[in-house]
Amino acid sequence: MSPTGRPSEAEPLEVWIDQDLCTGDGICAQYAPEVFELDIDGLAYVKGEDDELRQEPGASVPVPLTVLQDVVDSAKECPGDCIHVRRARDRVEVYGPDAE
Repeated sequence: MSPTGRPSEAEPLEVWIDQDLCTGDGICAQYAPEVFELDIDGLAYVKGEDDELRQEPGASVPVPLTVLQDVVDSAKECPGDCIHVRRARDRVEVYGPDAE
């Protein structure tokens, strides 16, 4: 953990989307297409390294360090406030609507 209270670059993070709040704007897929994708229903979902969408409610995927800033920016810019980034070890939200 950094002095700012944010996770260090090496700390594993995961991300999930609350589809009930998703507006289908697609900003997340523009910022980080490696992690987010709009499905046929017009809502955004996270996708794993296998490129498969995780459509179960609350399904999460690891955040690759190579796109961490893009995922964080997605959470900050999301008009639906539906992107949640949390520490993998204790599931505490560090970016998104429930972050402290």
